[in-house]
Amino acid sequence: MSAVPDTRAEHAQEPATRVLRAVSVVSLMTAVSRVLGLVREIAMAYFFGTSALKSAFDLAFVIPNLFRRLFGEGALSSAFVPVFSESLVKEGRDSALRFAVRVISLLVAVLGAVTVLGILLTWPLAGLLPSDSRWLIPLPMLRIMLPYALLICVAALLSGMLNALGRFAIASLTPFLLNLIWIVTLCVACPLLRGLPDTQIIVLSWAILAAGLAQVLFQLPALAREGFRFRLKFRALLSDPKLRRVLTLMAPAALGIGIIQINVCLDKFLAFWADPAAPAALEYAERIVYLPLGMFGTAFMTVLLPTFSRQAATGDMTLMRETLERAIRNLAVIMAPCSAALLVLALPVISLIYNIKGGRFDETSAVLSARALAAYAPGLLVFSLQKALTPVFYGLQDLKTPVRVSMIGLVLNVTLNVTSVAVLPHGWKHVGIAGSTVLSSLVNGVMLAVLLRRRGAFLRMAGCAGAVVSAVLCAALMAFAALAVHAWCRHVLAQDGTLAKGAEIAAMAVTVAAGMAVYGGAMAAVSRSELREMVGDVRRRKTRKGA
Repeated sequence: MSAVPDTRAEHAQEPATRVLRAVSVVSLMTAVSRVLGLVREIAMAYFFGTSALKSAFDLAFVIPNLFRRLFGEGALSSAFVPVFSESLVKEGRDSALRFAVRVISLLVAVLGAVTVLGILLTWPLAGLLPSDSRWLIPLPMLRIMLPYALLICVAALLSGMLNALGRFAIASLTPFLLNLIWIVTLCVACPLLRGLPDTQIIVLSWAILAAGLAQVLFQLPALAREGFRFRLKFRALLSDPKLRRVLTLMAPAALGIGIIQINVCLDKFLAFWADPAAPAALEYAERIVYLPLGMFGTAFMTVLLPTFSRQAATGDMTLMRETLERAIRNLAVIMAPCSAALLVLALPVISLIYNIKGGRFDETSAVLSARALAAYAPGLLVFSLQKALTPVFYGLQDLKTPVRVSMIGLVLNVTLNVTSVAVLPHGWKHVGIAGSTVLSSLVNGVMLAVLLRRRGAFLRMAGCAGAVVSAVLCAALMAFAALAVHAWCRHVLAQDGTLAKGAEIAAMAVTVAAGMAVYGGAMAAVSRSELREMVGDVRRRKTRKGA
């Protein structure tokens, strides 16, 4: 580690500066991927709208994503990265890389068997369903995309290795390939197969599988430069004590993350059962929410997990606390205005992005998706803060606490989902599902914060609560200003009560600029310290970069 000034303040700022620097890299790369993800959903909206076929595709794709969350960037990665980071620190790079080979080999063996079994089971399942059942629609897509689960889990584990090695850029850029291949396939195959939507969606399913393979291959050269050789070794895997330790750590995390992801699947299934258009509407809304969440919330979690793992390995709990509190304050400043803006401008945002002349995304699709976006919007702040809290437990190799918390969240979410589907009117049932996700995540986040607070004042509420409250209040003021400005823009620019696409863009640009000015001014007035903190981190980053 490079020499740092002897003062305590400077010593505390150094890791935070490194975290912010790494976060900026991850955020930039993730932003590229998220923007492409939004572009792909725009293309999906144009060709498929909120059709049952689009919803069925989303339903089929959620299954391999369940495995990705569970075995890829979820339980396995959360258990693997701390042990891999510890091995790097205490045993050296060669030992850590040999250990990684064993983990990947076990992953391939287990998921390979699960994938084959899953594909085989789709045929008897189809035989049990009525010939006119809407549940038959996703099965052909599922057969094709299930192997993607294996490929993306391997890719996610490779990304975890790169992050632990400090190679954040390549790992963060990897999801770019999925979106790129997806978009190219849509733009080429759908026009060529116009009028054949069933064939279009099958071709797209094969493209997803190809993207999974591309994500694995993309990362191997960077790992090769670090000394890694991708060779599967299946003999005596469980004889490695570190691998057994990963499995031990993974078990509670798998349960916890499995609960969360099964919950996600249940949300999609309930939505499809309630309304064939609902899963598509939820997906379009989620994609917009994921853009700032991926750029900042997920970026922070990606960087914080190996950071907390290293700090825990050295036993510096005070430094972990300071890093966490700084991350929470920065996230609150960034995400609060995003939540507020998407809440009050849900319909204009949805219409601007997805409603393209000549496409299948019509006014009904816009209203359904906007309702979902407004319900998801408050969760943007909640989700991001939760992503900052969870890596602390993983870094401490305490995977049981998040499991217990997620089980409570599961019970709450399922209860609220079922209630929403049962009592809400048609066209609003999916809104209840989105709102249930936000409420259960809020409960989870509060419980995690309280449990950290009980760890010997590991998390000081006073160090975070003020920043969060200030950011929320300033964001609320910004939201009122944004509504007023957008209404004025519509009045000035509308022709015959409607806005042309160019006028929509102009109105939104003016609204965003005005909102940013109001939020920045309000934060400067009531919470100047948080802004100074972020500016100071950026300045220190530039200074050290130029040194």
